[in-house]
Amino acid sequence: MSDMVYLDGELVSLEQAKISVLDYGFLYGYGLFETMRAYSGRVFYLDRHLKRLARSLEALRIKTEALALEEAVTETLRANRLADARIRLAVSIGEGGMVPDPASCEKPTVLVIASQYKPFPESVYKKGYRAVVSTIRRNSRSPLSGLKTANYLESMLARQEARKAGVDEAILLNEKELLAEASMSNIFLVSNGVLKTPAKENGILPGITREVVLEIAVKSGIATSECSITLRELSNAHEAFLTNSIMETMPLVELNGRAIGSGNPGPITCGLMKAYHELVSTMTSG
Repeated sequence: MSDMVYLDGELVSLEQAKISVLDYGFLYGYGLFETMRAYSGRVFYLDRHLKRLARSLEALRIKTEALALEEAVTETLRANRLADARIRLAVSIGEGGMVPDPASCEKPTVLVIASQYKPFPESVYKKGYRAVVSTIRRNSRSPLSGLKTANYLESMLARQEARKAGVDEAILLNEKELLAEASMSNIFLVSNGVLKTPAKENGILPGITREVVLEIAVKSGIATSECSITLRELSNAHEAFLTNSIMETMPLVELNGRAIGSGNPGPITCGLMKAYHELVSTMTSG
């Protein structure tokens, strides 16, 4: 964990950092966050993370004037002398009155914390992740389904289900029993040479890494589809993988105790993993 954190315009020590007990982020989960990864001191696609956050702040009617978020992230990395790091940028609507009323919150709370990140060893990617289907369902009709809000309980509970089952991830369906996402990542599958991922209207949080992988696939000549996907289609896929900003692209080789495809990372998955690494190297070097 970082020795110094950015809190409301200042760099302070972790021990000195204090947030009001009346902060609505704490009381009601009225806030948002972004999780990002830095390589050699540079955050990969920081601009995309901040644009997504800005859209989400507007949706939650959190005042964004004078929030120097890019500066907050870079200052936190610099203050902690971090090169390869995991960064969490959190913004809440701020301190409010005892009676729930967002109008009583005059100034948002901004917090940036960072820590050294050590990537998974190559053996983890060669082996791939195993997953179970969670009992929790995403609500595709919720206005919050596409926002990375401070209320992250569904994902955390699904993660606990995965741990109890002795696997790496939990796959969530939506209320229509269609594929949504994993507890902390987006999901892709390959079926008959087509790269598929659940469409936004299925109740997913559209990740930055998801977006980048789709762009890489198109440039590589791989057919892609953002669509509605059944659980059976995932089970019968030739290959599958998960994406998020921290682990990047992780092969998914087993679901509910059954192998997906050959039970090993597939060729399209491996090709996209390599292309993603090359893009990261190009954008964060020099």
